[in-house]
Amino acid sequence: MRSSPVTIAIDGPSGSGKSSVSRAVARELGLEYLDTGAMYRALTWWCLDRGFDLTDPQTVASASTRLPLEIGTDPDHPRIAVDGTDIVQAVREPHISAHVSTIATNLAVRADMRDRQRRIIAAARGHSGGIVVEGRDITTVVAPDAEHRVLLSASEEARLSRRAKELQDNAVRQSADDTRDQVLRRDRDDATVSAFFEPAEGVVGIDTSHLTFDQSVAAVLSLVRGAPLTQDHPEPITEGLS
Repeated sequence: MRSSPVTIAIDGPSGSGKSSVSRAVARELGLEYLDTGAMYRALTWWCLDRGFDLTDPQTVASASTRLPLEIGTDPDHPRIAVDGTDIVQAVREPHISAHVSTIATNLAVRADMRDRQRRIIAAARGHSGGIVVEGRDITTVVAPDAEHRVLLSASEEARLSRRAKELQDNAVRQSADDTRDQVLRRDRDDATVSAFFEPAEGVVGIDTSHLTFDQSVAAVLSLVRGAPLTQDHPEPITEGLS
């Protein structure tokens, strides 16, 4: 265990690289890892599986408080299960992506998830030395007191290209128009309840548009370790001013 626990909060829009980068950073530093977006996806899956009306905010909010969610924090084997059913693959299906914003923009759901996420963070800090937490409001709402707060961003072109490759790698068939709609529409919808396009005050912004995956990971690790940038990750890192 570390002498002093650490929380690394990483936010960003779809396709910015926050999930894969966060996992790699957690693995490198020997920390736990939490994908908060998967929690909203799990609730979406459960609501659809149970036939709940997603357009009824109270029904969805009630479902959130009763969600029997199990979420693992091992960066090598992130487990997601609901009532004992493994849904690691199911939550990435296009029909979940198409509906998750309806769930994620419900403020009562966000409050419930925030409390769940904070309990997971506290547990990780207590028994393993820390955690990397990624999502859309971690740096500003869930863990504004994190030792390190980062917002990853990327151009629209880069984000769409990455998401298309991710779907292809997972053998998911989806048209370019559907991919564009899910990435950009979800970002637009989610931006109504959380800010994740520009770094807030005290949050460090990293533009990954022209960085390789390894360079993106190295940039975050340099920030955490307090090391200067090198040719391996030359992209400028700037602190948010608003």
